[in-house]
Amino acid sequence: MAIRESSADERPVTRGWAGCLAVVGGFATGAVVWFLGAAPGVRGGFEGERDLSLLYVELPLLLFGMPALALAVWALAAGVLRVREGLAALMMVGVLALAAWAGAEWLDVRTAPFTRGGPW
Repeated sequence: MAIRESSADERPVTRGWAGCLAVVGGFATGAVVWFLGAAPGVRGGFEGERDLSLLYVELPLLLFGMPALALAVWALAAGVLRVREGLAALMMVGVLALAAWAGAEWLDVRTAPFTRGGPW
C-alpha cells in the first residue's frame, strides 16, 4: 500500500461533516421552535379550538426551511466566501439563532388567539 501525501490544495474532510452538522442543527432548531411555539394552537385553546394549519404550513416550513437556511449559509461562507471554518460555523449559528427568534415570534402571533391574552 502506498501512503498518499496531502497537498495544500486539497479540501479538508471536515467541510463535509460540518455541512451535515449544519443540516442536523437546522432541523433540530426548526423542530424545537415549532414544538414550543405551536403547542397552544395544536393542543387547542378556548373551547378546544385548534388550528391545524400549524401542522401543514408552519411545520414543513420550519422543519425543511431551517436546514436549508443553515446549509445555504454554510455553503456561502465556507465555499464561496472562503472564510475560515470557525467563522463560517459562527455565521451559521448566528443566522440560525436569528431565524429561530423570527420563527418563535411568528408562531407567537399565530397562536395568540389560543392563549390567554387578558390580565384575568
